[in-house]
Amino acid sequence: MRDFHLPGRSAVYGKNGMVATSNPLSSKVAIQILEAGGNAVDAAIAAAVLQGLLEPQMTGIGGDCFILLSPAGSEEIIALNGSGRAPAALNATDIRAAGHSIVPTGGVESITLPGAIDAFCKLSNDYGKLGLKSSLAPAIHYMKAGVPIAPRTAFDWSLAVDNLKGLARDFYLLKGKPPTAGQMFTAPMQAKVLEEIAQKGRDGFYKGEVAEDMVSSLNALGGVHSLDDFSNVSCDYGDPISGNYGNFEMVEHPPNGQGATAICMNNIMNQFDVASMDPFGIERTHIEAEATKLAYDARNRFIADKSERLDYMLSMDTAKKLATLIDQNSTLKNPAKISEAVHKETICLTVVDKDLMSVSMIYSIFHSFGSGLASSKFGINFQNRGAGFTLEKGHPNEASGGKRPMHTIIPGMLREKGKVVMPFCVMGGAYQATGHSRFVSNIVDFGLQPQASIDAPRSFADGGGLKVERGYSDAVRQGLTDLGHNVLIPEVPIGGAQAVWIDYKNGILVGASDPRKDGAALGY
Repeated sequence: MRDFHLPGRSAVYGKNGMVATSNPLSSKVAIQILEAGGNAVDAAIAAAVLQGLLEPQMTGIGGDCFILLSPAGSEEIIALNGSGRAPAALNATDIRAAGHSIVPTGGVESITLPGAIDAFCKLSNDYGKLGLKSSLAPAIHYMKAGVPIAPRTAFDWSLAVDNLKGLARDFYLLKGKPPTAGQMFTAPMQAKVLEEIAQKGRDGFYKGEVAEDMVSSLNALGGVHSLDDFSNVSCDYGDPISGNYGNFEMVEHPPNGQGATAICMNNIMNQFDVASMDPFGIERTHIEAEATKLAYDARNRFIADKSERLDYMLSMDTAKKLATLIDQNSTLKNPAKISEAVHKETICLTVVDKDLMSVSMIYSIFHSFGSGLASSKFGINFQNRGAGFTLEKGHPNEASGGKRPMHTIIPGMLREKGKVVMPFCVMGGAYQATGHSRFVSNIVDFGLQPQASIDAPRSFADGGGLKVERGYSDAVRQGLTDLGHNVLIPEVPIGGAQAVWIDYKNGILVGASDPRKDGAALGY
């Protein structure tokens, strides 16, 4: 139990349904869908699409999604890959010939096909109860009527304003400026897109007037996208991957997402007595940082659209060898070199309904406002997921037409003794794999409840520095510096998370939502 003398957030309890999102309005809409007789799939789609209006710098209909679904009355977990592919004519050789060593994050070369809408349509048809029209209706209403922008979203928007280019500035700025907290924001042209989808299904987006707007806009920017590329977008069901940590089985989406990285990290952390450490002290933070470096190096080597070395990356033997490279008294300066012998913006939400259908969904346009470019008529903000490709010749993740890039976004679920006990997700770009590992470790090693695990301070070894939130003490930051870490206090907090715990003993649902965001868990 938390100390009620101190600022904090209580978990939310309910019996008939529970939702956790990064905005109270999307949580409310999802609960209303459940109260109207919808199921967790109907509610998740409604909340996700609305988030594209509430947090357009994070997500939108021009983006991708990954979903883990546990159907009602089943312990099975199904993975749905709603990530789009590169246009067929994309060629890494051409991008290199233009003078690029990496795919330009703000260039048309980085714009892959939007896969989320196809996934929402398929998921609604296969597992929904009320139908797609009902799920899209709230977002259509609010896109016309407008929503007040929440404080964290306004903060993020102000940091990203220079990312917006060309016509995107007309659609996503108010008289040339980002909205401040409390200002109303509308997207009436996107409401028209959703009305087309509500009437025609996926064809309302991937064919006809909406697709023509996207293709003509991309071609005008120098893109090689075609109407056939959009028409051929198709999501895929698949089998999840998993690994054990303590008494839990952590279930992840398979590649091209980075879920295998979280499992690899847990396997490395399993080689240390983490439970004996101070949960927010020097030793645990250092070991986690070093494990992050090694697991992410493996990710960068092996995760791609077709990951032929997946079994190797998930192997406990691989983790044991990687763990031997960690020195508890110093830092790894070049993990890519030393481990050769051994081997950013997003929303996420979770929903559980009265029948215990469970959904973990993560939905993103990658960087803040994605590519920063938008279609000319409907203002559809294009993602820049193609920046997840490499231009290294022969690499399994080398940019190529018809191929999916490596993705950072990953939904998660926990099973205990074969039963699904919690859909969860941790947003935050590259941090997500470390975030999954830490979230589960907080629960397993230190006995924290989901809300307390989310609230706890975070650190992340990223880009040559160790980002450490202000929740850590000065003494811990100094100790990490003494070990050789380049300790940085990040400008924005690290990531965000949502979770719903299924309490079988009491027959209730427990929601947890990250205070780093604007959102809330709601139940009934």
